Order: sequence, then C-alpha cells, then structure tokens
Amino acid sequence: MEGSKKYKGSNGSSMLYFFGFIGAAVYYIQIADGFWNGFLGFLKALVWPAFLVYDLLTYLAGTA
Repeated sequence: MEGSKKYKGSNGSSMLYFFGFIGAAVYYIQIADGFWNGFLGFLKALVWPAFLVYDLLTYLAGTA
C-alpha cells in the first residue's frame, strides 16, 4: 500500500472543532428570530474559531 497515508494526532483537534461547531450552531440558531438569521447563525458557526481568536486578541490588547 504505497499510496495510503495515516494521519496521527488530528482526531483531537477535529473533535474539538466539531463540538465547538455544534455548540456555536445551537447558540446562534437559538438566538435567531427568523429563518435568515438562523441561516446566518449557521454560517457563523462554521467560522467560530475566527470569532474566538478575534475576541481573545482584542481582550489581550485591552481595546475591549
């Protein structure tokens, strides 16, 4: 099996992202007041790490 590759150590971060996605999707959809806001919440849930890093950096910079 020359072409097969095994990736080790990526399952933990994948599971963290998956559970974060589920949590963010539930949160954003729960606070939505309509279909399109719920859809936008779903899209936001896909990029939740970007929101987390941005808020963390603004907090650390003291501009919050």
